Amino acid sequence: MAPWHSHPGEELVYVPQGELEFQFEGEKPVTLKTGDVLFVPPGKVHMARNPGSTPGVELATYIVEKGKPLLVRAHNP
Repeated sequence: MAPWHSHPGEELVYVPQGELEFQFEGEKPVTLKTGDVLFVPPGKVHMARNPGSTPGVELATYIVEKGKPLLVRAHNP
């Protein structure tokens, strides 16, 4: 599980195996399955978890300005 957090830049998520559930603050969860892609805008508070019993794998690419942190922990909405 990835706790509530945001990124100062974009995140592009690809799920090569299994399932992962992503939730943006104030929105309903979205389940990604093998082959699905998700774009996370800069500053958007979100979390991720594995909803099943099989391992879920995420390949993420981050585009963050040099010198800024990759991840900023957020409150629990």
